[in-house]
Amino acid sequence: MERVNKAVKSLKNQLWFLGPSGAVNRKRLKQIENIYEGKRCFIMGNGPSLLKNNLSLLNNEITIASNAQYLIWKERDFIPKFLTVEDRLVAEDRGREIDKIENVTKIFPKDLSYAISYTSNTIYIDFLRNYQNFPKFSENFSNKVYWGGTVSYLNMQLAYYLGCREIYMIGFDHSYKVPEKMNNTVITSETEDVNHIHPDYFGKGYRWHDPNVERMETAYEEAKRFFELKGVKIFNATVGGQLEVFERVQYDTLFNN
Repeated sequence: MERVNKAVKSLKNQLWFLGPSGAVNRKRLKQIENIYEGKRCFIMGNGPSLLKNNLSLLNNEITIASNAQYLIWKERDFIPKFLTVEDRLVAEDRGREIDKIENVTKIFPKDLSYAISYTSNTIYIDFLRNYQNFPKFSENFSNKVYWGGTVSYLNMQLAYYLGCREIYMIGFDHSYKVPEKMNNTVITSETEDVNHIHPDYFGKGYRWHDPNVERMETAYEEAKRFFELKGVKIFNATVGGQLEVFERVQYDTLFNN
């Protein structure tokens, strides 16, 4: 029965993309294709190390943020160009807050439309969560986007679609403290969040998935392979952290003093 329900939902999503709202959505997607061709961009993780960066340096840069990063925007005097969510738990727990966000292009899988509304600054994507030969990397973001165990994998596919050919990752601590006792892969927090940029990010009462760092690295290796094939440069400019898949550079050296 579960498989049938998933098939029905998938069919409904496909029909939406073919309908009038889908046509508007396709136009929005096409408007951002290669819009930043040849330029650099910053994909922002939400690890505590992000707070060690001077985010005001990014105000004139192409920035892709995710999930509940908006919790720090006011205090950091910073707003990204793009905000993405692909995790159902984030969409369900934060949907009402995300709906209110303006002046940012928001990009979400269509299958999250039950939790996140289709507003004037929203773009839905056809997001494949279950597929063979994991991980795959999409060459055409407007057609399909692949799940990679982390929202940053979606963001890498977006960066390529935007035309960016020089990518810097910041805030990727790539390590997590998880409760010792868990009944399943979904964790409901009982304390403040120590893994992210704000204590309320996955704070008390919020749900999150047990992070699978090894699976993330598998996806990152595929992204690295794809980018090397396409001549795209990608670097890790995180302050510290445990991510070593990508060549490291120092964040402060990326800007003219």
